Amino acid sequence: MSDARLGRIQTRLESKFSPARVSVRDDSASHAGHPGAQSGAGHFAVRIESQAFSGRSALQRHRMVYEALAEMMPSDIHALIIEAISPDDKEKLRTS
Repeated sequence: MSDARLGRIQTRLESKFSPARVSVRDDSASHAGHPGAQSGAGHFAVRIESQAFSGRSALQRHRMVYEALAEMMPSDIHALIIEAISPDDKEKLRTS
């Protein structure tokens, strides 16, 4: 089930943001016994780089990701760690 969820999360993010890079990690095992995990929903970490995030605040980026995954919450996703960056962010880091 977890592999299927990972695939669904990744597919939704790719479809919505056409990212240069996206990775999804399942952290559910480290939260076994957590009250929110008892329903079967998982804990995931997402790292996504997309031009769609350019000029957006961190809060706006997170909202965009949550909106893209809304159908999966809370039935499949209980908790989500998001790192959403734009190509501009990477360029800023290189010149700093």
